[in-house]
Amino acid sequence: MGKRVLRREPRAHWALLALAMLVLLAELSLDGYVTHAGAESGDQPAADTSPAPAATAGAAVQRLESDGKVSSRALPARTIALTFDDGPDPVWTPRILAVLAKHRARATFFEVGSRVNEHPEIARQVLAGGNEIGSHTFTHVPAGTPAWRMRLELTLTGNAVAAAVGRRPVLLRLPYSSSPEALTGAEYDAWRESAPGYLLVMTDHDTEDWRRPGADAIARAVRPGIVMLHDSGGDRAQTVAALDRAIPRLQAQGYRFVTVSEALGLPPAPAALGAQRWRGQALRAAQRTASWLARVLTALMIVAVALGLLRLAVQLVTAAVHARRVRRRHRRPLEYLGPVSVIVPAYNEAANIAATVRSLIGNDYPAIEVIVVDDGSTDDTAGIVERLGLPGVHVVRQDNAGKPAALNTGIRHARGDLLVLVDGDTVFEPGAVGRLVQPLADVRVGAVSGNTKVANRGGLLGRWQHLEYIIGFNLDRRMFEIARCMPTVPGAIGAFRRAAVRDAGGVPADTLAEDTDFTMAVLRAGWLVVYEPRAVAWTEAPATVRQLWRQRHRWCYGTMQAMWKHRGTVLQRGAPGRLGRRGLGYLLLFQVLLPLTAPMIDIYGLYSVLFLPWGRAAAVWAGFTAVQVATAAVALRLDGERYGPLWSLPLQQVVYRQLMYLVVIQSTVAALLGGRLRWHRMVRTGAAAVHAGRPG
Repeated sequence: MGKRVLRREPRAHWALLALAMLVLLAELSLDGYVTHAGAESGDQPAADTSPAPAATAGAAVQRLESDGKVSSRALPARTIALTFDDGPDPVWTPRILAVLAKHRARATFFEVGSRVNEHPEIARQVLAGGNEIGSHTFTHVPAGTPAWRMRLELTLTGNAVAAAVGRRPVLLRLPYSSSPEALTGAEYDAWRESAPGYLLVMTDHDTEDWRRPGADAIARAVRPGIVMLHDSGGDRAQTVAALDRAIPRLQAQGYRFVTVSEALGLPPAPAALGAQRWRGQALRAAQRTASWLARVLTALMIVAVALGLLRLAVQLVTAAVHARRVRRRHRRPLEYLGPVSVIVPAYNEAANIAATVRSLIGNDYPAIEVIVVDDGSTDDTAGIVERLGLPGVHVVRQDNAGKPAALNTGIRHARGDLLVLVDGDTVFEPGAVGRLVQPLADVRVGAVSGNTKVANRGGLLGRWQHLEYIIGFNLDRRMFEIARCMPTVPGAIGAFRRAAVRDAGGVPADTLAEDTDFTMAVLRAGWLVVYEPRAVAWTEAPATVRQLWRQRHRWCYGTMQAMWKHRGTVLQRGAPGRLGRRGLGYLLLFQVLLPLTAPMIDIYGLYSVLFLPWGRAAAVWAGFTAVQVATAAVALRLDGERYGPLWSLPLQQVVYRQLMYLVVIQSTVAALLGGRLRWHRMVRTGAAAVHAGRPG
């Protein structure tokens, strides 16, 4: 309201926030890429079934020569090359290695790169036992994968293996491919275009151990040539048992168990270059971080949803209790409780001040005086009020000192013991003053919050603010009254007992949310603060996003200041303790901490759309929105409002909500950096004046 000489606002650091969110999305996308591609199972994906060129048929090991031709090789006689796909696995790979070591056999493990990053120590155990490692792509991609992705998959797998064991794999087995005759055209093309430096290793015998046909059946399928088994992807107890039976039986018949490279007389895999190892280590760190972030955000999402549902449940229950309490209160006839002094602090309120004053004098309460404190306005605010010539209206002029000073000036000039504090842009309904002061008949009540409604609710922004006032503010006030910890009586419409004002030390001037700070002081002094929904006043809400940002930034920052100022109440007993543990705890959780996590939750939502089934993501969003709409409908009914604006609520969740949590982020940055905000005054248009004289 008034001018203030304050330090420059800190920078918003939006670029840093945007960069952090992009990094978070990239990390989650990496986790989604890694974890949501399935491993081999009984249900293989549909793929191109056209046969590969005849040149590739025959032996199980294929090489793409420099002239583009494909050559093939078979294993020597009486040689068995056991191969294991889909690992490494922390449970089954060590057990298989133990069986191989027991019988002095060696094998080839075609490992998935992402799993190597998860269990590099298992990959090292594979090599330490004299075995070798080949590539099985990074995420076990199916046949028909585009060449660019296959190149990426093989590069990432090569980096992962290099970081884990210091070797560069040269053997490749494409997922879902078994015998050379089963190689499809799509697999053949993918190999030619993306993996010309690899030996393509298929199988002579597929044990189909993934079907778990029994250890004896798997053991019978182990025969001379290249044999396919699995060391991951499920329970491999039958595979372990089959190896322990087949290997000694075949060794006794003169067969040797060696790696594919050893069987073909090839040198071991070459050492990886230092750069490839560093890339692999960076990839592993990124993958592990991504996995950790996904788990943390999943837990955060669950906690946020649980807290949100708990909050809604508490709001609805307390709203029902409060509604019954208010109905009992309203059965009693209105009482005359003594003169009421209405204080209107005004700074450049020429657009609304006449309507505000007329609405106050036009109220049906028997004895009302109106004191307009002109706080150094540069327009004709004071002159407009004086020219009205209304009885019981007094104008007090002072140099600009700010809204708290203007309120304290008005309180000093007031003659009544019941004080109503009103913003200069607020229009009261005819019965608002009388209804507002009725709860003060209870000598324990020191302050009463009225019901502020948005006057300019025609546009989308106005509808969203209208819903926020009805759902957020009013449902919260009902809950706060039941919990006896109301933290804010709004500056637009509130009644105070003079004794409570005195006990609170007057309206404080050291925060930007003087109404919240003042109400907390009243609570700390031991007074009750209640909510009267039938005392209605109309206020002009911001009409542009820029104005809304400035207003909410000031509210949020000022609320944080007030919370910090009254933080000591958390450890106190009685009324101060209720304020600290209930009121401040609620504000900290739902108006500071959860909004600060909201960007991460939105990023997680985008991640869910990209990597989870769309139907599931849509169902979660639809269910959450349905709960919000139902809650809004209850709130609108309690407030006697029409249901028409409900159609805009889903849009509010994806536009307005983001603006509100960005306000909290900016306010938190300002608070942490020790900045102070300038007072930004909203340009008034007189929208609230159209409600002057309307019945309640």
